[in-house]
Amino acid sequence: MQTPKKIAVVGSGLVGSLLAIYLRKAGHVVHVYDRSPDIRQIEFSGRSINLAMSNRGWKALDGVGVGDAVREIAIPMDKRAIHLVDKLNFQNYGQEGESIYSISRGTLNRKMIDLAEAAGAQFFFEHKIWDVTLDDATLHIGETERGAWEDKKYDMVFGADGAFSRIRHRMQRQSMFDYSQEFLPIGYKELNIPANSDATHKLDKNSFHIWPRGEYMLIALPNLDGSFTCTLFMPFEGENSFTSLKNKKEVEAFFEKNLPDTVDVIPKLTEDFFKNPTSTLVTMKCYPWTYEDKIALIGDACHAIVPFYGQGMNAGFEDISILYEMIEKYGDDWKIIFSEYQKSRKPNADAIAELSYRNFMEMSSKTADEKFLLQKKIEKSFSDKHPDKWIPLYSRVTFSDRPYAEALAIGDYQNAIMEEVLKMENIDKIWNSEVVENKILELLQ
Repeated sequence: MQTPKKIAVVGSGLVGSLLAIYLRKAGHVVHVYDRSPDIRQIEFSGRSINLAMSNRGWKALDGVGVGDAVREIAIPMDKRAIHLVDKLNFQNYGQEGESIYSISRGTLNRKMIDLAEAAGAQFFFEHKIWDVTLDDATLHIGETERGAWEDKKYDMVFGADGAFSRIRHRMQRQSMFDYSQEFLPIGYKELNIPANSDATHKLDKNSFHIWPRGEYMLIALPNLDGSFTCTLFMPFEGENSFTSLKNKKEVEAFFEKNLPDTVDVIPKLTEDFFKNPTSTLVTMKCYPWTYEDKIALIGDACHAIVPFYGQGMNAGFEDISILYEMIEKYGDDWKIIFSEYQKSRKPNADAIAELSYRNFMEMSSKTADEKFLLQKKIEKSFSDKHPDKWIPLYSRVTFSDRPYAEALAIGDYQNAIMEEVLKMENIDKIWNSEVVENKILELLQ
């Protein structure tokens, strides 16, 4: 327990809600503000990529005893189901018993707000924060940006208000504040595979389904009600793009030709396609993340990443784990807590941003590539025999809580080794042999 402070958290999303629980655990008065209505009172659809919870996320949830409540709404996925045009391949994610977990974003967000309220946090919905005074942690709230504002003074403010954060917007106006944002030329659109009439799943429910097609791809993650939330990732412009699919007939023809096994399972394909928005994908980096002992950014507000490693939520939750470690270590010294928090997290946030960007290439193209699949088989075989010498990159990121920056560096080193191994003569025939095993051992020296 720290000396109690009055703390505002701006943003009632996943990170803001979990942060509120941790701050309550430390003994603080916590007010959470959000410009949107209470998500528990509205229908949430049309703009979601289902979440993939992995070790880092579970560690943060278990740290305040709410992991089991979330496990009740999660479905384990132990493998990728790779839908090629003419066949279906399965690829296990990790070792026996290792899974990532599919959770509906809306369902989890509602649960997290309930849990934060149960922990004693107060929520203020439909409160628009337009600005913050950094020096004294005063929030400025009003109906419009140019209308009358009400001032609310706090001891401390956390900006958990996403990639386009108002709190960060104020911090950007300091001198020596680094900021960049980069949009992919690829957008995404939500589609839906409904449940069977008996509420069972139309596809394997313990798989992360991917239809890799090069510059575009479709993914599908299971929901508890038997449905799948699908996300179509596609360029905005060009031959196979959102702008090239202008009417119902073109969408139907495109799916029949390129994604034929989805046609029967997405009955409202064209309706969803034209009803649901096409959303953008942005990587945002900034520094510093904190101001004195008054203001701190957390989650997407300081490191928004593209969703292709399924680590956005996990990275945001890990921010909270690291922040709490600093609280336990430094007690009431918030200046050093904030300083050490940002120094610890910044290189790891940059690393997972890079890994997420690269993983789009892996998911959209390489999962359909024979050479890539062979590399994965060799890595798995070697890792099974020498778990102390080789943990695959995906496992380092997903099934451990070692730093992301470490995973990136070791992953690059391992990939260079695999490039040499794949040059071996007849590698496709001898991949599981002692010769290959010895070659990897030699290259690891």
